[in-house]
Amino acid sequence: MECMDAGWKGVFDMPDTIAAIATAQGTGGIGVIRISGPQAREVVGKVFRSPSGKRVEELGGYRALYGHIAENGEAIDEVVVLVFRAPHSYTGEDVVEISCHGGLYLTKRVLRAVLSAGASPAGPGEFTRRAFLNGKLGLTEAEAVMDLIGARGRQAARAALAGHDGALHRRIEAVKQSLVESAAHLDAWADYPEEDIPAVQESVLLQQLQSAQKELRNLLRDYDAGKVLREGLDTVIAGRPNVGKSTLMNLLAGCERSIVTDVPGTTRDVIEETVWVGEIALRLADTAGIHSTSDLVEQIGVNRAKDRLKTASLVLAVFDASQPLSEDDRNLIQSLEEIPAIAIINKTDLASHIDLEYIGRYMKHVVLISARTGDGMKNLQEELASLAGTRELDPSAGILANERQYASASRALACVQEAQDALECGMTLDAVTVSIESAIQELLELTGERASETVVDNVFHRFCVGK
Repeated sequence: MECMDAGWKGVFDMPDTIAAIATAQGTGGIGVIRISGPQAREVVGKVFRSPSGKRVEELGGYRALYGHIAENGEAIDEVVVLVFRAPHSYTGEDVVEISCHGGLYLTKRVLRAVLSAGASPAGPGEFTRRAFLNGKLGLTEAEAVMDLIGARGRQAARAALAGHDGALHRRIEAVKQSLVESAAHLDAWADYPEEDIPAVQESVLLQQLQSAQKELRNLLRDYDAGKVLREGLDTVIAGRPNVGKSTLMNLLAGCERSIVTDVPGTTRDVIEETVWVGEIALRLADTAGIHSTSDLVEQIGVNRAKDRLKTASLVLAVFDASQPLSEDDRNLIQSLEEIPAIAIINKTDLASHIDLEYIGRYMKHVVLISARTGDGMKNLQEELASLAGTRELDPSAGILANERQYASASRALACVQEAQDALECGMTLDAVTVSIESAIQELLELTGERASETVVDNVFHRFCVGK
């Protein structure tokens, strides 16, 4: 990528040639050991033997050889060696991938042979780090790699793939380029008054600043919805006893996770499960029925349920449609005023006696279902997407993927707003220029074009070894 310069390699210390197991370490059909660096082919050549007599060192890029890995004359496994020649590889360096039989012993034994031949063990994210340092990926594209690996649903995978393909980088680049053009015009007009440079039109400059603010606000607005797709929501099922909380839990889990009886208070502790509702993962907790009780054991469960409500990202508040609202129901509704919640009106397969108007006055999101028959689940899925903000989200458009990116975009927005305020208050254009240039620096850090060594270390620290 043209944003990178030769100075990076002098700033970041990289061992010559690294190696690691690139596949999950466990029993499998195949295991891959990845080697990257200027001596990658020579290192593998020391331990690889092909029946054809061909040598790894002689192979061109995108060529493969069948043979065996051996150490001290002892054959370890039959393998296929695949060579990628610099700069046309993932890291931008010479890369060799050894495909052997899967399994903990063989993959570790092959890796040990490669390390004995002269490679150094790769650290977390070191292959992707090298791809970044060698200009193969921007920082936002590199960060998307782990999001892609950890994607837990179709929409999350789409968002990560879009980030890896540069969608977010392109959005940031468009904002940055607009600000660079504004700053360049301001500098030229101020520094070379004798030249025939068009005067800065404040109305045009104001429009450019407002446009940059709008795009940055859109990015920040979509962050929470994107985070829901990636991480899911800590969700609590709450309600008084016997309204169908456990039946709902079992319906969502697709199995009998909670005990269901007609006896109120059956659930006395918190039962947890991760479930999917549409494209959103819910880390679900079925709690004891919230009600007034003199039973000491039940009271402990009720207290735990109330504690979970305070820390939940979402509450599914369950009510029995076949009965009028009780005092416990009303107390629950009142307690959820400041908590994201969906009112689940359960048992719609029975005659309705509940006061929906009262619930609607206090709760924006209301869904009618029958947890026993499964009716209404589509409505729950749509209401959840509406509350989480994922309904209108386009994952392929490029969205902020983590707190680092969010913080940089927030600081950039603040700088652009500061520039607009200075312009509207009649301050000198020099003051406006300073704020615009600060915004540009924040965006350069976001994409990695001016990221510090500390920022880069923090980004790749969360990667797995071998990627």
